Amino acid sequence: MLTIDDCRELAELTEEEIDAICEHEHCSEMLAIELGNYLVHSPEGCPRIRRMILDDIEHAETRGDTRHVVKLKLTLKHFCETHPEAADKALDQ
Repeated sequence: MLTIDDCRELAELTEEEIDAICEHEHCSEMLAIELGNYLVHSPEGCPRIRRMILDDIEHAETRGDTRHVVKLKLTLKHFCETHPEAADKALDQ
């Protein structure tokens, strides 16, 4: 039987990255892991996850939640370092 940690590892995402997908999609952790796994392994998926994290940052800034903004920026930095294909800026528009 797979644990939630096993599923995260298969998706090649950290807990913080999964949390960012949960926040953006308003879904459960397991659903976010499934979506993240699909996106990480699809050609346009990493830029989409990057965009989700950027959207979460914008929402946290709007709320004035500085602590969450910092956490999300660190999450984004790590995601882009471990998934260089996320650097596609086409979805930032």
